[in-house]
Amino acid sequence: MIVRGSVSVPGDKSLTHRLLLLAGLAPGRSRLRGALTSLDARSTAAVLRALGVVVSPLRPGREVRIVGRRRFRRAEAALHCGNSGTTARLSLGLLAAHPFPSRVTGDASLRRRPMRRVTEPLVRMGARFEPRDVDRLPLLVRGGVLSPLTWELPVSSAQIKGCLLFAGLAAGRPVSLREPSGRSRDHTERLLRAFGYSVVEDSSGWIHFEPTGTLIPFDLEVPGDPSSAAFLTGAALLADGGTLRVAAVGVNPTRTGFLRVLERMGARITVEPAGERSGEPVGDIVAVPGPLRGTDVTADEIPGLIDEIPLLAILASRAAGTTRFCEVGELRVKESDRLGLLASNLRAVGAKAAVEGEVLVVEGGARPPVGRVTTEADHRIAMAFAVLGTVSGARVKVDNMACAAVSFPGFAETLRSITSGRKGSSPDP
Repeated sequence: MIVRGSVSVPGDKSLTHRLLLLAGLAPGRSRLRGALTSLDARSTAAVLRALGVVVSPLRPGREVRIVGRRRFRRAEAALHCGNSGTTARLSLGLLAAHPFPSRVTGDASLRRRPMRRVTEPLVRMGARFEPRDVDRLPLLVRGGVLSPLTWELPVSSAQIKGCLLFAGLAAGRPVSLREPSGRSRDHTERLLRAFGYSVVEDSSGWIHFEPTGTLIPFDLEVPGDPSSAAFLTGAALLADGGTLRVAAVGVNPTRTGFLRVLERMGARITVEPAGERSGEPVGDIVAVPGPLRGTDVTADEIPGLIDEIPLLAILASRAAGTTRFCEVGELRVKESDRLGLLASNLRAVGAKAAVEGEVLVVEGGARPPVGRVTTEADHRIAMAFAVLGTVSGARVKVDNMACAAVSFPGFAETLRSITSGRKGSSPDP
């Protein structure tokens, strides 16, 4: 397979969720260009509409217009978050500060994901949940006047952090948080600072939020999603030749841990700065094929590349030597048991992979991957193994490529568009 040309990726998923929700509470008209229009983003838009916010349809190439309100209106029915954990957790934080009950639910996959990690600190602030002490959706949240919060997160997570900062924002209360290890993505902190809120990290790792700002309508452009860019970058690294440029990608340092790991693996990657969008640094990622070598990915690195582990794992299966991903148990509570699926699917296509406690171990090899991949509708599993299916001589059948639309609409078509002179076989869509 030969890669060629320049390609763009959909808007950043994390930023799209957060900007939609902030626009929903900014009284007046906001405009959002380049927003992600995936199923997850549409779930956030649907939740906002149910809460009385006007949100125009999310369509590729069209700006999104939001007419926000200072306080949400009580929804007439349950708020359905689809497959989106970000929608559910961030919404719970905002709803905890509203004086009415809201029922929050999601699809079968989301209803399996843990929620106590956000409901417990929200209860400490004064919110109530029914049923009590339940770790899964559906949940009824009864919000109201909240108290300040000081909380140490059980895991490093941008969703938990964002939920609690959003609760402080909506309630007008100070919040202090500390993550246990590593640093999760900081989009929420950056956005809150842009609206005049004080968000300061001290020398011991505590993040202190003070309600000093004001939400006002905005007109912003969303950069390309680095997690989506990772999959196309990975395809370029596995190619037989050529060069690929992924243009206008967000290169926030808390989102580009995967690039640092790839550099250790010997990847030929450069990032060319291209200014800022929405207060976030943007750059073009240029990737050239070449040999890779195994590496150890430490526990402290995991929060900054948690969504890219599927891509890194399939690249590790083509690298010389062994790669170890340490302390990745959090993958078990993603859209699927992503940790178990990665290992089993790598073995299914002929690679060597094992889970040893909280560690994923992948041994590299040169034999073309052949076999059937079970995704359990996990978008990142589907995209990772679609990339592996571009290797010369590969015969990889992915059981569900449609689920990639959760974060990257048109992924299969984009992957095909960057290749020419294919020597192997493409994944079956």
